[in-house]
Amino acid sequence: MKNFLFFILILYFSCSENESQINETEETQIPLIHNNSTYDVIFTENIVYGYGLSHESINSENQSSMPLLIDSYIPDNLSENRPVLMLIHGGGLFGGSKQQAAIVNIANFFAERGWAVFSIDYRLKNDYGTVPNEWVDFSTNIDNESIAKYYASYPAIRDAKAALRWIIANKNSYKLNDQFITVGGGSAGAAISIGVSVSNLNDFKSEINLEDDFTLASTNLDQDYEIKTILDFWGSSTLTKAHELVYGLNHFDLSDPPIFITHGTNDTTVPFSEAVELRDIFTQNQVPYIFYELEGAGHGPWNFLYEDNRLEELALSFIVDQQELIIN
Repeated sequence: MKNFLFFILILYFSCSENESQINETEETQIPLIHNNSTYDVIFTENIVYGYGLSHESINSENQSSMPLLIDSYIPDNLSENRPVLMLIHGGGLFGGSKQQAAIVNIANFFAERGWAVFSIDYRLKNDYGTVPNEWVDFSTNIDNESIAKYYASYPAIRDAKAALRWIIANKNSYKLNDQFITVGGGSAGAAISIGVSVSNLNDFKSEINLEDDFTLASTNLDQDYEIKTILDFWGSSTLTKAHELVYGLNHFDLSDPPIFITHGTNDTTVPFSEAVELRDIFTQNQVPYIFYELEGAGHGPWNFLYEDNRLEELALSFIVDQQELIIN
């Protein structure tokens, strides 16, 4: 009888220990990040994440292949479980770069707190990236004031999705946890982020075949991803809607990632009404969001203080809450 009780006790404690180890393993799968600046940042510039065609004019035969570049901001720590943030610069699809001061500041802000951050360049209006034939056919419905952005939006979102696939393809090298991905940006970068996040995986890559654009083969077409949160700094849904109109789709639905929306009430570049419309879309689809109205602010108020909080601090809190990260 004593031997039997002894065996039961051993079995009990063995099971308890195994359960504890399993729980500990499950907990360590959730990334640990910090509320304050904690790490130095290892910065690497101009990594090639793929290639894209650049034409002399829309889909002209005279074309060249251009490298698509990404910068990495990696916390100098021993973590093998880093959450991911991909940043996309603004500039109205006409200009801007991954070295915009505000983007660099946000990249360092999050990397210092434990995120692996990647900031991308993408093809702009004057690069004349390849667009699908359906895109050209539908252009007769676009007004002259919007036509340049319309044509530039397809390769921009195509490139951003390629950058995200490159990040996934290299997740082991950077010790990333691809279950905790955030995509965000400012202005046009925010609009691209929304397009990347709510469209289907095959959108912006399957509309053009490899015979028409051989550079697609350089963009890790076999990689998938799942975005968990979106950061929208004074962006809009307009670029996503262009793709919806061309192909008769409805990208926004209840499966979309939660979104952080912040927008100046006096924005004359991207009207505040665009943010309200985006909020209403997420409300209707019952997708979590947070909406910060920046009273009196115009376009691009990166240094705005909302109740004494910087916008990047508010964005960090949003990601932590939605992704249920462990914060120190």
